[in-house]
Amino acid sequence: MIIPVRCQTCGKPVGHLWEEYNKRISKGEDSGKIMDSLGLKKYCCRQLFMGHVDLLKEIAAFKP
Repeated sequence: MIIPVRCQTCGKPVGHLWEEYNKRISKGEDSGKIMDSLGLKKYCCRQLFMGHVDLLKEIAAFKP
């Protein structure tokens, strides 16, 4: 769905980093290095980005 505004475990704001991360991933950069440069050091914050699946387009198809 949509990336959470804050990390669910530690509470660090991470939502504003998603677009930059997505843009750099599409260019072919290494995800670990991107997260390091964005300041995502804790494993709980990193797992949000690694495990996120963008389903917004699929869900929007069922909008009444």
